[in-house]
Amino acid sequence: MQTGTTSPLTIASPRHRALPAISGKPTFGPVNRFFLLLSLLVCCVVGAGHAQEHKDREFQECPDCPVMVGIPAGGFVMGSPASEVGHFDNEGPQHAVSVRAFALTKYDVTSEEFLKFLQATGYKPAACNALLNLRWHPAESGFARPPVEVQPPQWPAVCLEWKDAQAYIAWLNAMVKKARPALAGRSGPYRLPSEAEWEYAARGGTTTARWWGDALGSGNANCNGCGSPYDARVLADVTSFGANPFGLYGVLGNAWQWTADCWHPSYVGAPRDGSAWVSGDCSRHVLRGGSWDNVPLFVRSAARTGAPAVKDEYDYSSVAGFRVARTLP
Repeated sequence: MQTGTTSPLTIASPRHRALPAISGKPTFGPVNRFFLLLSLLVCCVVGAGHAQEHKDREFQECPDCPVMVGIPAGGFVMGSPASEVGHFDNEGPQHAVSVRAFALTKYDVTSEEFLKFLQATGYKPAACNALLNLRWHPAESGFARPPVEVQPPQWPAVCLEWKDAQAYIAWLNAMVKKARPALAGRSGPYRLPSEAEWEYAARGGTTTARWWGDALGSGNANCNGCGSPYDARVLADVTSFGANPFGLYGVLGNAWQWTADCWHPSYVGAPRDGSAWVSGDCSRHVLRGGSWDNVPLFVRSAARTGAPAVKDEYDYSSVAGFRVARTLP
């Protein structure tokens, strides 16, 4: 197995192992305290079990930066077995992956957060549906507007292409490097998560189809049949459902989430070190998590698709948003 430069720690008992606490507060002022937290995260053992928040692993680098959650290093089996209900061939073959510690946004990037970026930069995303003119509108008198005229600020930002997520991340990195000059001249540190990192974080140490179990249950997510008040009607606030074992909200359902990887129809030849798969045809990129209008089989930790779509395929990018990852020391 190719491992890369990762921690040797792996998940020994994914559903019942506790994560040791790390001292600290949700936001951090002094630079040395901030980077001490990041360094400590590299050494953590993966914890899982019941859904919970991990305030001791949260941080926010600047006032307009999203809240991040530290994800400890570990290993997992990526993909789904043929026996899993809803399994698609593109979810295999299953393969062992090692993941270095990193951080991921606690929630999807919200409409409020994305609008701050548009207002600060004047960036103009293309329409996600040209026929309906469904698009993020450029700033007018200093105020940008979302695709839906009355859109709650805590909805996930959707109607976004992969390049729009990258533009937001470039702005985020510029802000952070201005606040922390020591980061100047380096790549990142913010980026899209790799597909492997996304699945590892979404599972939260579990091996079932969804982080809460194999069964769909009721009211655990927003999809077309998930048993929530929002099902197949409307987006939900990013705080509408419980956190997974890593303290992440909304990893399944509500909005598809972009990853850094180029689309491949299977995992044959996929990296095993948690890095993004950026070879091949990168005109399409991987989306994960499912959305409010998808049937439940798409709302699984292993479910994946690619967008923009090719001929005769449905294009999920109109209901796509994203989370942001951060590289740790």
